[in-house]
Amino acid sequence: MSAVQGLFPRQTSFAPNSDLSKGEQVLQLIANPFQASLQTGAFWASLATSLGLSAGLALLFCLIRPRNNVVYAPRLKNADKDHAPPPLGKGLFSWVAPVRKASEPFLMEKIGMDAVVFLRFTRMLRNMFLVLGIIGIVVMIPVNITQGNKAITHGLNAFAIMTPLFIFGEGLWAQVVVAWLIDLVVIYFLWHNYRRIHHLRRVYLESPEYQRSLHARTILIRDIPATLRSNEGIARITDEVNPTSTVPKTTIGRNVKVLPELIEEHEEAVRELESILAKYLKNPDKLPPNRPTIKAPSKYRGQTTNGKVDAIDYLTDRIRALEMEINDIRDRVDNRDAMSYGFASWDQISEAHTVAFLARGKRPQGAKIRLAPRPNDLIWDNLKLSRGSRKSKRVMNGIWIAVLTVVWTPINAGIAIFLSNLSNLGLVWPAFKTQLEAHHAAWSIVQGIAAPAITSLFYLLLPSIFRRLQVRAGDVTKTDRERHVFRNLYSFFTLNNLIVFSIFSAVWQYVTIVIQYNKQSNDLWDSLRKGQFFLVITTTLCQISPFWVTWILQRTLGAATDLAQLWQLTYTWFARTFLAPTPRQNIEWTKPPAFDYASYYNYFLFYTTVALCYSTLQPIVLVVTALYFVIDAFLKKYLLMYVFITKTESGGQFWTTMFNRIIFATMLSNVVIGVVVKARGEWTLVAAIAPLLVIMLAFKWYCMKTFDLDLKYYSRGGMHDQERMAADAKPRDAEKVSSKFGHPALYQPLMTPMVHAKAQHVLAEIYRGRLQSDGGQSMAFSDIAMQPMSQASKPAQDVPFEFVPEAQQDFQFYKNREDFREDAGDMLSTSRSQTPASSFVGQKDSSPSSSRDTSPAPEVVTQQQTTVHRKQFDQSNVPSQLRPSPAITPDGSSGGLGPRHGPYTDPYDDRTNLLGGVGDVRTPNGEFMSLDRWRTPVGSRDGSEADVYRDVTPREELNTNYDYFRERR
Repeated sequence: MSAVQGLFPRQTSFAPNSDLSKGEQVLQLIANPFQASLQTGAFWASLATSLGLSAGLALLFCLIRPRNNVVYAPRLKNADKDHAPPPLGKGLFSWVAPVRKASEPFLMEKIGMDAVVFLRFTRMLRNMFLVLGIIGIVVMIPVNITQGNKAITHGLNAFAIMTPLFIFGEGLWAQVVVAWLIDLVVIYFLWHNYRRIHHLRRVYLESPEYQRSLHARTILIRDIPATLRSNEGIARITDEVNPTSTVPKTTIGRNVKVLPELIEEHEEAVRELESILAKYLKNPDKLPPNRPTIKAPSKYRGQTTNGKVDAIDYLTDRIRALEMEINDIRDRVDNRDAMSYGFASWDQISEAHTVAFLARGKRPQGAKIRLAPRPNDLIWDNLKLSRGSRKSKRVMNGIWIAVLTVVWTPINAGIAIFLSNLSNLGLVWPAFKTQLEAHHAAWSIVQGIAAPAITSLFYLLLPSIFRRLQVRAGDVTKTDRERHVFRNLYSFFTLNNLIVFSIFSAVWQYVTIVIQYNKQSNDLWDSLRKGQFFLVITTTLCQISPFWVTWILQRTLGAATDLAQLWQLTYTWFARTFLAPTPRQNIEWTKPPAFDYASYYNYFLFYTTVALCYSTLQPIVLVVTALYFVIDAFLKKYLLMYVFITKTESGGQFWTTMFNRIIFATMLSNVVIGVVVKARGEWTLVAAIAPLLVIMLAFKWYCMKTFDLDLKYYSRGGMHDQERMAADAKPRDAEKVSSKFGHPALYQPLMTPMVHAKAQHVLAEIYRGRLQSDGGQSMAFSDIAMQPMSQASKPAQDVPFEFVPEAQQDFQFYKNREDFREDAGDMLSTSRSQTPASSFVGQKDSSPSSSRDTSPAPEVVTQQQTTVHRKQFDQSNVPSQLRPSPAITPDGSSGGLGPRHGPYTDPYDDRTNLLGGVGDVRTPNGEFMSLDRWRTPVGSRDGSEADVYRDVTPREELNTNYDYFRERR
């Protein structure tokens, strides 16, 4: 008996019972009352802090929300009329009723299918764990308490008694019964929601928005052989799998060379210039004594002072040079070689989907065919990768993920062994054990809060790491990238944060027992046998289960933090109070943030996996998980209705990935339950659980065969009745695929530096450089396939900056501009531009073409930018290069052009018309007038009335292209 007592030094006067077997004595020694009390205290500490702080944050949200719609209801402010959520009242709880009443069909129209699928997924988990929580309370907890060996459980805390540690014999059949009940409940909810997702997907495919979209009837062809890299070559490839007689419209990809890198460098330079000007002009009436300087690259330095150059002059000149280089490359893009990818589009959706369906698993002429995603969903740099290059990149991606896992493993093991169970740390650190005994309550709080918090911090960085890895791995769409990020996150969490975490803790316990036995003069084999590996694993899993209970409790606090948008509020307040944000930053802070589906799906599935694996080991985890999903299912519904947007709509493609992970989580829970019953040596119990693994795999196969093809393809042959009637009623207009599926680097507008309007008169005094800005557009592409691309309009005058008044630094004024539209999502852009009345002419295109992928292709729209500012100033004090001057005439003449100055300027380059027609054009009530006042509607190409606008002054009368200025040289 003394040998067994020496196995663990006791923290209390409790002594083992001599009537118990050796294995029971080991079990009693491991489950010591001190450790149970520590874990119980940690649980109650976590429960109090999580629920208390969550309630406080929810109340804070109710108080602040009515006064801060920019943060708490940006979708309500920015969405178009077709996608705007219901209005909210000013009461504390007036947000509850609109969220509660919003039905699924209503949400499909307002927030899109991806958001609806996410909400259905959260409701499924909520309902599933409510049922499982009832099973845990009614069946598992009573069985564990009543069937436990009273000789062992005497004096133990009730929190420890709820585990199956002390059950022997027939009582273990409850584990088997609950395992079958869990699997049946999971199967029912997955089957029910799979049918609902199937119905929603068919509704989505038949919706007017999808039916009108170009990408819906377009396919993407990759790995095109060099001999077929032409429009005709794509047609020959599709002929091999095209059962229809319709010839598609095709376009081959163009090699844009360094154009994307130049555009990225241009954007960085613009943002840097904006930041420097914002800091330098923070107080326009009291400028710093010295102009800002930076250390430029050696090949761009020019004249330097102590190795640095004037930041404003250098950056403006660098931006001008980049714009000229970009436009020169755009003019010559037709001379570049064709790429190994292209697009083919049909008039009917059923034709494109039939070709894609018949081409699955085939490679006609060695090419890979798939349905085309939305143009803004493509990762263009990866389309050009060859088949072999993609394979090598995927291998390297797997290696990097493995390295990341190995690096994190020892850190995670340390948290698992010591921080999640401070008693283990006391076993190897006597001084700490003394402190642990002296301050039970304080250390229980540390164990309950610190370990889950530290574990969570690392995973805040993982999504961005995995996104970079997936782009390097060759993913061709952002949707694929996000699904793979979600898959990798879940694998990493489950392997490194659940399995490794739990196994390391169990191995530590087992090694400790073996060492203690070995000290008692036993040989190694006898010590290993006496350690009873399966029993120690089961015991350790039960011991560590309170950690996961407290971890999930803390997730409730995370849900409340999401609702309160604390980070957004705190950061923007700090930046606007103590820093000098640029107008562009102020605008971007007011846009609705994009919802991170990959991270949220991963978190929810990880909670599900933990709860299922510990469902019989610590049944209270089912109740805690149900509580979390009850709260967060409602809060996420509000956030998706009023705060977040779906940046790239995938049409619910996350569902199958989620479904597969829940199947895996359920099977993993069956394995854990099998280990628990095997710890008693009952192979009959293990055999009773084994069929569940086969049942789950068969269920997966059934759902895949029944639903998956209909989820992906609108039609697998023939024409849909609805589509046939639509085609008979009105034939579709002809389209050029290149107008939608051309590389964005060929036509996306370049950014114009934004400056606060309050610094307009000061900038005229300090600005010495010169910036050519024509919106970053070339006049035309010589290749006919590139002609109809949507291009931003060129400003009427050659100007360097865009002055933005304080009242206009809001995303609602810029959501339809090309330089902001990419981040606006598919639900925010309207059919009519709402360009702000900026006080400077350098702004980009505010053309009314919608960012949504609809047909026909938008026309090239021109627009005369109107100059507006809130405060007039004496123009006699303005330097000549910033004074208003007449527009440049077609013959190239211009008046009032003064000389340029500065170390980076060309003294013979007289492009100094920086400001034009400044005037106060406000309505009688003081509001700024919309630019629509100076626009006149014109018809579209087919003669129908279109919601587009053209300049009062025709574009042909304004010669502002780069060729004009090059000729003057």
